[in-house]
Amino acid sequence: MEGFEHYVYKIEINWSLLTEGLTLSVENQVIFARNMGKFLQRGESKPINIYLNGRRYEAQIRNVNFDARFKRIKDTLQIRYPRNGKLARALQASFLKSYNFIMHQREMRPKGDRTMIKLPEDFKEYLAIYTTEYEDSYIFETIAAEDILLLKQVVKNQSERVLESNFNFDVADKGSKIIEDERVFKIRKLNRKIGDNLKLLYDYRCQICGKFIGEGYGAHVVEAHHIDYFVKSLNNDASNQLIVCPNHHSIIHEVNPVFDRKKLIYLYPNGMQEGLVVNKHL
Repeated sequence: MEGFEHYVYKIEINWSLLTEGLTLSVENQVIFARNMGKFLQRGESKPINIYLNGRRYEAQIRNVNFDARFKRIKDTLQIRYPRNGKLARALQASFLKSYNFIMHQREMRPKGDRTMIKLPEDFKEYLAIYTTEYEDSYIFETIAAEDILLLKQVVKNQSERVLESNFNFDVADKGSKIIEDERVFKIRKLNRKIGDNLKLLYDYRCQICGKFIGEGYGAHVVEAHHIDYFVKSLNNDASNQLIVCPNHHSIIHEVNPVFDRKKLIYLYPNGMQEGLVVNKHL
């Protein structure tokens, strides 16, 4: 099913996800939004299959029909499963470190306190969700704390430019250090699919210069760039990626400009400033 997997969403583990379900933000999830638009309208729900570690679980996806007072413009989708049912217990086992931490914090907090418990940096774990060739089937892939720890060891002292090449393109050398472990491979796959999703969002156009490189040759030549370098941040969220042409990508890595997130501009060492011509996700 690998060839048909399309990235939907990456979510940090929380109590709701571990017990009964999660909310999907379809904003910027281009493939998913297109897929869902075919068969699910506001207020509708549909039974779906979730595949986790090779096993199938039953769940439901619904397009939440909030009260009109919320003036909702964009769809809000939820995946729901029986509270502490088979899928919930499987997720608790997969994310045992998160589950035990949150359980302990819930037991320690004052009665009636419903504040959301956030995981500390060393405990953070993630769930990646993918569509398949079947509109009623989805894949849950776990990014556990030990996977992230291994990734930190693998990328240590690696060149960001080389690392991003691994993320943007197929690697012919199967012995490449960045993909030699299956746990690291799934993070690389997730990173690439997030970038591919953003490339679709921008129709393969550079966010900085607005150009379609390679169009005259019938090609799409554009790359995903990590604003905060991945080798240090390990952040592959869409909010940490830009879609840029090879020229701008090379220049950024050559001179290391500072990106002002508030103004959405690059500040170059020579005093030059360059903003984004097009932006749909930051």
